Amino acid sequence: MKKRAVCGSIACLFAVVVWLLSGCVIVIKYKTDNVDVSSDHSPAKVYVNGHLMGMTPVKLKLESEKVYHIEFKKEGFETKKFTITNHVGVGWITLDIVLGLVPVIVDPDTGAWYELNQDNINTILEKQQ
Repeated sequence: MKKRAVCGSIACLFAVVVWLLSGCVIVIKYKTDNVDVSSDHSPAKVYVNGHLMGMTPVKLKLESEKVYHIEFKKEGFETKKFTITNHVGVGWITLDIVLGLVPVIVDPDTGAWYELNQDNINTILEKQQ
């Protein structure tokens, strides 16, 4: 019986240490966000930072800590451009500070504090003249 209690305590302690060493946010939140992209004249090509990522409608999985330049291209229509930026989630910072020094160091380094400012883009493509 004593052996079981000791093993349970060790497992609990191990779980707490892993939690603190990995940072709070990275355990709770992914480092990526989903962005739904669509256009009124589908299909249109969707480029992210110059790379073709698919045709509308498409769901993009983007890293939260980066800034993205999105372009919609379709033959016979004007190219539409958007920029997706990010911000630091104040709630994540507060939670990390409460939990201690290690999460405050780990989470900013991994980019887990960041969130994208948009989770969808729906554009209207205009015909070329």
